[in-house]
Amino acid sequence: MFHVVTAFIALYVMGRFIWPLRVSLPGKWVLSALLLLVAEHHLITRNVFGSMASPEIPGEVLIALGWAFGSLIVLALLLLMRDVIGLLTYFVSPRKGRELLRNRRLNAALGIISVGLSLLGVWQAIRVPDVKNIEVTVPHLPAQMDGLRLVQLSDLHASRLLQAPWMQAVVEKTNALQPDLIVITGDLVDGTPQARAADVQPLQQLSARYGVFAIPGNHEYYVDYVHWLPAFEQLGLHMLLNEHVLVTHNGRQFVLAGITDKAASTSRLPLPDVAASLRDAPQDAPVILLSHRPIGALANARQGVGLQLSGHTHGGQILGPHLLAQWANQGFVSGLYDVQGMQLYVSNGTGLWNGFPVRLGRAAEITHITLRAPAP
Repeated sequence: MFHVVTAFIALYVMGRFIWPLRVSLPGKWVLSALLLLVAEHHLITRNVFGSMASPEIPGEVLIALGWAFGSLIVLALLLLMRDVIGLLTYFVSPRKGRELLRNRRLNAALGIISVGLSLLGVWQAIRVPDVKNIEVTVPHLPAQMDGLRLVQLSDLHASRLLQAPWMQAVVEKTNALQPDLIVITGDLVDGTPQARAADVQPLQQLSARYGVFAIPGNHEYYVDYVHWLPAFEQLGLHMLLNEHVLVTHNGRQFVLAGITDKAASTSRLPLPDVAASLRDAPQDAPVILLSHRPIGALANARQGVGLQLSGHTHGGQILGPHLLAQWANQGFVSGLYDVQGMQLYVSNGTGLWNGFPVRLGRAAEITHITLRAPAP
């Protein structure tokens, strides 16, 4: 389905951008063929260089492909905006509407703008993210736990795009915060344990007073999930797979629970089960749940979860079209939400998938969270 959508986008840009150009017919066919190759490059790299999640090609090539693909997507969005405005204008003034829809200079300007915005978006996507500081009031959190600090990393997507030096920089920024707890909410890797061994090695240096805990995301299930689990444990990442641990701080306890991802269904592995993750947990202890996807937040609130930490959406990656990601995730895409008293925080992600390395107005983050007890 993904490749069908990208092909449709390419056909739209061909019709509204390439064919109106004042170039020869053979030139238009060449440009159209190149555009289609850019749109379907995921299909090519999947079949020739490994997998769609993690093509094993040089990072510089992934950056170039991301720039080209991002330019296509941004151009399609700009053309769509122009066409919608043009059609609306046509109903008021047919002459002005036709001029807007057929303006070759505007077409050229949109092409230049899309290339520039995509270049900026790629840089924003692959740079080491800044720290985002937030405070979250957790229902039923004891006063003794007020001020406890944790760092959430999410969607690291270690790959040939985001390699060991990038991961090392993220780890150093995280450790510099000296958090009480570090959590990673899924999509740590793209590729096999063998291919990513060096790239994930810096994660072993993560250090927090009460430990480092993680859950799988959908990408863990795409390539060799079973062998990634022991690899994560060897890195000192304690995986919470429909289970919980008790964390004691200043003499009081809270429940840290984690679940698997629904992508497990393709491998007939355990599906996410919040009830199982909370089995035998103390009834009076506040609950923090790690769930890669924000969907299901309402049901989780009804099970007594006080704070849910999620990722998966990457914040929508581009401001405006992020509304599609919001729609696809039950209205949750970025930031803090109150869900029937439960606090839900959706991270924009620390990294992102190498197949679309573009961020515009939806910055990546290393999330530094200070927990607050409710006012007495």
